[in-house]
Amino acid sequence: MKNFCLSIVASMLLTSTICLSSFAAEKPEAALARLEIELPAPSKSIANYVGATRSGNLIFLSGHIPKRGDGSLVIGKLGRDLSKKEGYEAARLSAIGLLSTLKGEIGDLSKVKRIVKVFGMVNAADDFTSHSQVINGCSDLLVEVFGETGRHARAASGFSSLPLGVAVEIEMIVEVE
Repeated sequence: MKNFCLSIVASMLLTSTICLSSFAAEKPEAALARLEIELPAPSKSIANYVGATRSGNLIFLSGHIPKRGDGSLVIGKLGRDLSKKEGYEAARLSAIGLLSTLKGEIGDLSKVKRIVKVFGMVNAADDFTSHSQVINGCSDLLVEVFGETGRHARAASGFSSLPLGVAVEIEMIVEVE
């Protein structure tokens, strides 16, 4: 009787493992489609720098600012002009820009082995203290797209101003095949 019970349990575990591994194996482009996110063309640098540079199997992505589909920027200071929710959405837009540049650099997001580090800068009023909740807009999207591979080390810091008056700027380090 013990063998029969173990057989059923093993069968149930195997079935569960197959289901979980199928979900975890979703390709990043399929995840973006499921989320109804279409990556824009990578933005061109506005100064003397590149959007991404590779060193070995690491891709260093320059700071990306929140650009809407119509090309307008999310401008303002968190805690004064913008709410945490608006900041979260701005960080999500920055993440979409980062993914666009990353895809332009490596060709296929399935080559990502790990999102290593995210550094989020928040244009914040002096008394604003929810920087991490704002940058979650980027982090949450990375996990939605890459699953466990998208979990990363991170810093979220407040600044008195950012380029062009944008709400956030985010840079990222990625390990690729």
